[in-house]
Amino acid sequence: MAGAGYEVRAIEPAVLRELRARDDAGVAREAVVDAEGGAPLRCCLRHSEAGERLLLVSYAPLRRWAAATGADPGAYDECGPVFVHAEECAGPAPGPGYPAAMHGPLRVLRAYDARGHVLGGTLLEVPRERVTEVDRALREVFADPAVAVVHVRAVLFGCFMAEVRRR
Repeated sequence: MAGAGYEVRAIEPAVLRELRARDDAGVAREAVVDAEGGAPLRCCLRHSEAGERLLLVSYAPLRRWAAATGADPGAYDECGPVFVHAEECAGPAPGPGYPAAMHGPLRVLRAYDARGHVLGGTLLEVPRERVTEVDRALREVFADPAVAVVHVRAVLFGCFMAEVRRR
């Protein structure tokens, strides 16, 4: 999903295959049926529906970006919980900008430099009717040439929601 000068990225299919077998904490997780729905899925950037089979896995998003770019994030290499479909899915729906399906109460846009070190963050409230405000905030964050990558995170639980890269 692309916005002006940036792309919102779900977890890549090859990485999802690895996480479904053994997550970034080294554990093979058991699938569960989501009875209520509403879990934020990082594989397809939407909320789950009741009855879908999910995995809650440990994921280190900065680690993979750093390996691909040669960065050394040091202590910023966090590992945290994310929901993904237990089986392969179609991925995110195409479309420009931040995916409206990933709206939620409070989000932080955490900016990292080329070394993988935190530059700062932008706090946002993202109700569905104002989700386009995320695009404006992302443009502002990427206006700083030192920003190499941005992680969207849920404030309440601190969970990684999506990665945003320059196009």
